Amino acid sequence: MDVMSHSSAFLLPTIPPDHRPFLTYALVLLNQRIPKFTPLLWEHAQLRLCADGGANRLYDEMPLLFPREDAVHVRNRYKPDVIKGDMDSIRTEVLDFYANLGTETLDESQDQDTTDLHKCISYLLDITPDINKSNLCILVAGALGGRFDHEIGNINILCRFSSMRIILLSDDCLIHLLPKTHHHEIHIQSSVEGPHCGLIPIGMPSGSTTTTGLRWDLIDREMKFGGLISTSNIVKEEKITVRSDSDLLWTISIKKS
Repeated sequence: MDVMSHSSAFLLPTIPPDHRPFLTYALVLLNQRIPKFTPLLWEHAQLRLCADGGANRLYDEMPLLFPREDAVHVRNRYKPDVIKGDMDSIRTEVLDFYANLGTETLDESQDQDTTDLHKCISYLLDITPDINKSNLCILVAGALGGRFDHEIGNINILCRFSSMRIILLSDDCLIHLLPKTHHHEIHIQSSVEGPHCGLIPIGMPSGSTTTTGLRWDLIDREMKFGGLISTSNIVKEEKITVRSDSDLLWTISIKKS
């Protein structure tokens, strides 16, 4: 079985040279509080999208991260490439502000069967050539916190697009899927993440999960809701390996800067 490698190098001020040719980052902002490290994600991303009301968050909260600068200058500097969604949350003045700066606005109010994040992921897949899809990593800021049903909807996106690299982010932690189609190596960026972590079966129980590099490693263990799930674990090594017969969610804490 092929090995899939994972790294949170996008949380570093400078992405190491050996990571630069490996992944192309896209950033999606949702309608929850944006993480304090959003400017860092912005600089690493080649394309930046706001999902509907995520544009309100960018407009309102990005200037707060630069309190010594003029708010309009900050808003001009952090202009999204695309605003996409059903447009039921974005304020008119915010939409007009970014449209006047040249942001593309895509109204999909006719589609009420998918979430705004789903719409943004589909857009990124549509514009990415097939040859580059395996190198695309989608960073979703403001994906955690707030309403629980929204959080579950975002986690469902990880499952619906299980072949894609999609990472849900908040100030406190990140979550991404470890699909059962691969073995996994997770390279820990200890200066910015950890030590608390977890592995959670999603979609179906895990009949057998084996890990290395954790304080409490799993050795051919069953995991399921109503039984054992690996929460409040601790990363012990710089490289974690995971093998499982089911899809797992990997989550790890993000250190406060």
